[in-house]
Amino acid sequence: MFHAPNGLQRDRLPEASREPEPVPETTAKAKEPASPAPAARPHVPPAAASAGRRDPYFDNAKYLAIVLVAVAHAWEPVMEGSRATRALYMLVYTFHMPAFIIISGYFSRNFDARPGQLKRLVSGVVVPYVVFEVAYTLHKRWGDGDPGHPFSLTDPFYLTWFLLALFVWRLSTPLWRAIRWPLPLALVVAALGSLTTGIGGDLELQRVMQFLPFFVLGLSLKPVHFQLVRRREVRLLALPVVAGAAVFTYWIAPDLRMGWFYRSAGAGDLGAPWWAGPLMTFGLFACALVLTAAFLAWVPRGRTWFTVLGAGTICGYLLHGFLVKTFDYMGLAAEHPWLATPGGELVVTLTMAAAVTLLCTPPVRRALRFATEPELSWAFRRDVTRLSGPAAGAPSRTSR
Repeated sequence: MFHAPNGLQRDRLPEASREPEPVPETTAKAKEPASPAPAARPHVPPAAASAGRRDPYFDNAKYLAIVLVAVAHAWEPVMEGSRATRALYMLVYTFHMPAFIIISGYFSRNFDARPGQLKRLVSGVVVPYVVFEVAYTLHKRWGDGDPGHPFSLTDPFYLTWFLLALFVWRLSTPLWRAIRWPLPLALVVAALGSLTTGIGGDLELQRVMQFLPFFVLGLSLKPVHFQLVRRREVRLLALPVVAGAAVFTYWIAPDLRMGWFYRSAGAGDLGAPWWAGPLMTFGLFACALVLTAAFLAWVPRGRTWFTVLGAGTICGYLLHGFLVKTFDYMGLAAEHPWLATPGGELVVTLTMAAAVTLLCTPPVRRALRFATEPELSWAFRRDVTRLSGPAAGAPSRTSR
């Protein structure tokens, strides 16, 4: 469900990927007089001294979001027959990917398709997509006894859709940054996507279109907006809001189709009238926005024991799917009915939360770097490789 690269995160990052909080510029040094006396060292403001450091708030947010993504995926095989679990699943699905995508957009807002940025886009998004698309296909063939399952780079398998969507969204960033009303236009695109049937599997265009407003919203945000949601009054207001949303979701859970939350189908594909598509697009966007704000309001601001794990969410995201699919291929839910009981669902929840936590740790990130952050200097011209280095990329700050 983070960078994602990018909302999902890797360990070793260029300066270009660090949090672009605005800092006051130090005043230019006056020309030194021709005096043998040494000049005094200029005072560096604390904000400027820490400008290159990672903001723990966003690492905390990404880790907590990836835990919600993984746990919600783990609930899928065991939630049938439980109205409460289905309602909780719907509640989490309302905002966990929107939160990840908003953060991805926020750290893409200075992307202008410079050569160095494009190189990082290929190494951090395209390569992981190809590697894990192949890996999930092989896992399906061997784990599910389906040797004829086809390879396809245009029909993303399971959770790899996010990488493909992120690639498209990031390439379109200069356009969204240039137009006058980007968010309303993105909402219109999403609404039109909900009216279009039969395109769900082609490059996941339905999800690309229907999740687009969240990415564009992230592009439009500034640090002050995140400071606003962290205010004490917002945190207090978030509690009754989430409680009310949980009650409402429990009420509608038996009657609302889950396809609306996946954004992978149009209204017609879900057996709904055409007007339900735009209605659900705008309604779910508003709900996701409110719940995302409530989620971000309670994300810890400072360093915690899991802050370091926020840098490894790409590994947690891409690897936890193998655990979920193995659980499904082996038919463990049918073989062990107790897993669908409240106690079993608690065991599934805690197990997946622990597993995705381990998958975000630094050793896993280092071991997987060949696939999630490969060194591709050999594939690019020397001038492009030089431009993508830390010094040249520092002003870019395109991803986190």
